[in-house]
Amino acid sequence: MEIIPFHRPFIGKEEEEAVLRVLRSGWLTTGKETLAFEEEFRDFLLRENGKTIPAPPHHNLFCLAVNSATSGLHLALEALGTGPEDAVLLPSYTFTATAEIVRYLGAEAIFVDIAPDSYNMDPEELEKAVLRLRKTKDGEKAAGKPKAIIAVHIGGVPCNMPAINSIAQRYGLAVVEDSAHAFPARIIEDNRDKQILQANLAGMCSDIGVFSFYATKTITTGEGGMVVTGREDMVRRIEVMRSHGIDRSVWNRYTDTAASWYYEVVAPGFKYNLPDLLAAVGRVQLRRALELLTQRQIIAERYDRAFKNEGALIIPPPGGARHLYAIRLKEPERRDAFIESLRSQGIGTSVHFIPLHLMPYYRDRYSLKPEDLPQSYQRFRETVSLPIWPGMTETQIDRVIETVLRAFN
Repeated sequence: MEIIPFHRPFIGKEEEEAVLRVLRSGWLTTGKETLAFEEEFRDFLLRENGKTIPAPPHHNLFCLAVNSATSGLHLALEALGTGPEDAVLLPSYTFTATAEIVRYLGAEAIFVDIAPDSYNMDPEELEKAVLRLRKTKDGEKAAGKPKAIIAVHIGGVPCNMPAINSIAQRYGLAVVEDSAHAFPARIIEDNRDKQILQANLAGMCSDIGVFSFYATKTITTGEGGMVVTGREDMVRRIEVMRSHGIDRSVWNRYTDTAASWYYEVVAPGFKYNLPDLLAAVGRVQLRRALELLTQRQIIAERYDRAFKNEGALIIPPPGGARHLYAIRLKEPERRDAFIESLRSQGIGTSVHFIPLHLMPYYRDRYSLKPEDLPQSYQRFRETVSLPIWPGMTETQIDRVIETVLRAFN
């Protein structure tokens, strides 16, 4: 019996040749390949971002490659000046990286529930959480002053960014987009009289967007990420902090003939740079990004047609980057047995996500119960993610469909 894994990266001869080119160049760490990847990623975003009236949010766009999206999120909050007196609002329904970077900086993570029939943060619950933080009474344990919002585009389906940005503007908060799942996903918005259409890409609708190139993501470098911002005041800080707090890059120090050995440490930074070996793979994957998106869309459409009339489950919302295909079981108590049934027949699955307010660290630190964020808890109990990766054959797709339907009948 063939095993159909939950995910398999789409890597070909071009990626192999790119790695060999770098190996033979004699320069393996951050250098000209990474610089080229940053520039090409920027060009892609500007080219694929919709024509908007008024102008796009970033007149100047900067792309900074890092060794993971976790690193990028950490750098983003650090550049915003986040510290121990602050609170950052984020969904519980996300991977732990989104919250742990808040704790790296000594700030408090304030969990917000997701919207009904969605996997993304509920703007109404977000505003309630902001107001609760602002109304902390004397004598109560301080939860921190609200500093920033992290909006997570789960599964590549964009959040309601207009509503989130509106809340942020009202209360003077920064917004970071965790776009780990969302490359490339469009956020489309019409105004009331339908005369203004905006189609900005996820990750370009806030102060800072962070993308992931982890092995399972929509394009991959194995490990890696990209920080995207139009705020020039933050770019220099991120550039310095991603490389030990040194004021000159390694590439500059080794290729500049003038005083190449001299540098200054201006801050206690981090080791978050992306090496050329990985950037070279990313450049090839970037050229395939729209092709890979089309392949995921085709698989999702096949699943949609097959499952839309199956009364025991709910199919995911349309659109976005189609990073995940997460179905919801109407009888949550059957979820674990359903997963085991698929596993026994060679079909890999996953669960996205176990909410963070259920995890021992956050549960105990903030004295949280499952029912404190009821939508997140319910979505976790009923959700299973099915295989959706470029390169799946017709036979493999058919087997997934048949196995899922057979499990319900």
